[in-house]
Amino acid sequence: MGSNIEQSQDDVPHEKNLKGKTVTSQKLKRHDSLDLESSKMPGAKQVVGWSVIMKLAFQSLGVVYGDIGTSPLYVFSTIFLDGIKHEEDVLGALSLIIYTITLIPVVKYVFIVLQANDNGDGGTFALYSLICRYTKVGLIPSTQAEDKDVSTFKLDMPDRRTRRASKLKSTLENSNFAKFFLLLATMLGTSMVIGDGVLTPCISVLSAVGGVKAAAPSVMTEDRIVWLSVAILILLFVFQRFGTEKVGYTFAPILCMWFVLITGIGIYNFVTIDITIFRALNPMYIVAYFQRNGKDAWVSLGGVVMCITGAEALFADVGHFTVRSVQISMCCVTYPALILAYLGQGAFLTKHSDEVADTFYKSLPKSIYWPMFGVAVLAAIIASQALISGTFAIIQQSLALGCFPRVKIMHTSKKHHGQIYIPEINTLLMLACVLVTLAFRTTEKLSNAYGIAVVFVMVLTSCFLVLVMIMIWKTHILLIIAYVLVIGSVELVYLSAVLYKFDQGGYLPLAFAMFLLFIMYVWNYVYRKKYHFELKNKISPEKVKETVDETNSYHRLPGLAIFYSELVHGIPPIFKHYVENVPALHSVLVFASVKSLPISKVPLEERFLFRRVKPYDLYVFRCVEQKSFGKP
Repeated sequence: MGSNIEQSQDDVPHEKNLKGKTVTSQKLKRHDSLDLESSKMPGAKQVVGWSVIMKLAFQSLGVVYGDIGTSPLYVFSTIFLDGIKHEEDVLGALSLIIYTITLIPVVKYVFIVLQANDNGDGGTFALYSLICRYTKVGLIPSTQAEDKDVSTFKLDMPDRRTRRASKLKSTLENSNFAKFFLLLATMLGTSMVIGDGVLTPCISVLSAVGGVKAAAPSVMTEDRIVWLSVAILILLFVFQRFGTEKVGYTFAPILCMWFVLITGIGIYNFVTIDITIFRALNPMYIVAYFQRNGKDAWVSLGGVVMCITGAEALFADVGHFTVRSVQISMCCVTYPALILAYLGQGAFLTKHSDEVADTFYKSLPKSIYWPMFGVAVLAAIIASQALISGTFAIIQQSLALGCFPRVKIMHTSKKHHGQIYIPEINTLLMLACVLVTLAFRTTEKLSNAYGIAVVFVMVLTSCFLVLVMIMIWKTHILLIIAYVLVIGSVELVYLSAVLYKFDQGGYLPLAFAMFLLFIMYVWNYVYRKKYHFELKNKISPEKVKETVDETNSYHRLPGLAIFYSELVHGIPPIFKHYVENVPALHSVLVFASVKSLPISKVPLEERFLFRRVKPYDLYVFRCVEQKSFGKP
């Protein structure tokens, strides 16, 4: 199989030639890896050219930004559920939207969180695996002594460690509670992101299809809107099987058209209606908004947070693309388009405050109403793509950590390892979306449920990021404090506002997350128990011959038998059970295992470890595939 095995001189087989003389076979040079196979493995560090980055940036428009890009469809209607009571409330709400988009998706995610990716992968599990690389806090059996033979396992750490980093690291490593808490928090955050993947398609499609009712209320009843939305959702999930690359190339032009149109409409509205709408850039309107409305302003934050739905997809989907491509597409296209779109809607509401329930469609020029409606429906369909792709990515990472039932992962691109499709998860998400749409029926009810899932994941990401800042990046303490006081406090305020609507639908994502958390924790618990049982009862190489000899009789059959086990050292106890019940062994026995290591990258020459196990006359081999978390 392309691998050479080291043997001692005593163990080298001897053969007799035709003349009867003993001939010693040539001693084979030692190689611990399958050189042929590993040399063909993708993943070598390559410099990504700008042409590739720009291509990925274009694709990312159709995958990452659908959710946050279609938020203008419903944000103002969810902020002012009871109508606009004061003209300057529009300026206050608009100022909140502008600074929220700037602070959370741009400053936090684009410029800070994306830097905390784990070898290109993003999401809650990526942050967890990144922390596990630098501290011994993982409960997953991936840091056994035999794994440390990998040359990159012992990462180069800075020579000067601050007391802060060392103390925190020691505290986490010595506390079983902290280890369990980190794992449970990671699972909960992952469950919340998957919950986003259920709610995002529902609210996006319902809000877009509702445009027909705004134009022709007598034709489109609520029931027709719901069933039309269900049909669109089913088509969306059926399309997932074609892969991220094809989905991106198909959806990206539509999203580009969407961003161009909402930019143009926004400019048209504030130029023709109220050019002074740029006053909203003054944050004092936020202070006045809270002074004027008190508790109602705080409650309305649950609607403001809808403008950043999908921000977590920037991080969760980064594995499908690159950090640089996501930064370019966000800063150059998505962010300016959203700001101009909201400014235009704000200008419209200053003169038509009674139209707040259908702000987006009412602010459209009549000549382009129906074309814009068609693009809006298509954009809303695409909006669902961001969290669907993110769900696939984080489930792949949780599988590598033994925290999710095994499902089939299909890699849809030969160029980019992170572009995957999971049929079982796709089907379950589709069924969940259909049921939620039929149950809630309106965007107002869904927004109450959606906000909790969105903000909770953001808060959890910030908590993990602070650990990364302290222990890994060793960021200056003043910068860490600034992050917590500015971004952390803003997210906590938003979280308190969305929790206020817990009984109005906010319970849905929490109930869904608890259900997934239960499944993930039970699976992980059994996974760890199984591993430690095999580790405790493993058969040493010296016992293999004895185990075989204890059987009454056995026969060697031609061919190759492969036994899979989580162990990377020793023979699993299942072998003894097999020999006792099946008194026939193939001529070659291979015990294979796959290890996911908490390191950023396994060198190509160490991807496969292939060794012969004594006694050599049994032809028993160990084959270990080593990979980093989340890699195929």
